[in-house]
Amino acid sequence: MARTILEITGSDAETFLQGLITNDVKRLDHGLVYAALLTPQGKYLADFFLLRRGEAIWLDVDARLAPSLMQRLSLYKLRADVTITETDRKVRRGTGPAPEGALPDPRHPDLGWRFYGDEEGTDGTDFDRIRVAQCIPETGIELTPETYILEAGFERLGGVDFRKGCYVGQEVTARMKHKTELKKGLALVAVHGAAPVGSEITTESGKSAGVLYTQSGGRGIAFLRHDRAAPGMSAGTARVDPLEC
Repeated sequence: MARTILEITGSDAETFLQGLITNDVKRLDHGLVYAALLTPQGKYLADFFLLRRGEAIWLDVDARLAPSLMQRLSLYKLRADVTITETDRKVRRGTGPAPEGALPDPRHPDLGWRFYGDEEGTDGTDFDRIRVAQCIPETGIELTPETYILEAGFERLGGVDFRKGCYVGQEVTARMKHKTELKKGLALVAVHGAAPVGSEITTESGKSAGVLYTQSGGRGIAFLRHDRAAPGMSAGTARVDPLEC
């Protein structure tokens, strides 16, 4: 998917982001930071990567979300000394030999590196295969406006920090972490056959158990109700069995 790189500058840039996003901006000193912006109700708006470039912070986001994200960030800016501009920088990704200046993808070692320059694309890596193997959600597929990030595995992916202090949606996220047991979320499933992305998963008795998303190599990422996940489920004509995520 095409990416857009936003540049965030100004004396208040780090403080501004720290009060909005799910991860700790201080981690920028150690490389790429994966994070999200949520609604006040704790639901997903956008996920992205942050990196420091000189006095600026770059924000790497799916191009389809960039206009709405810029608008939302501008609403929060108020009188802060922050400027947000779209750049012409591009992202190249791969898992082979990394070019000088490439940065490791912070979500999982198998996702390789990200390089910011004048070219976009990949080195031919099958990233869907890796995502499915490691149960890693993708913008616009498993990550949608109805998503709660803990149900999408953000803690496991290092995309949320529970010690950094307040951010938009923090109260709901913290309550889900400390006071409730997640009753649904992303899980790895075995898929015998094939079904379109977004197919409903049903139990043997016909009850809705979730939704099937990205598939590769006989496995898939599914959003499941844990109390209904059991062998012998179906999605279209495919048989679906739960696996460990």
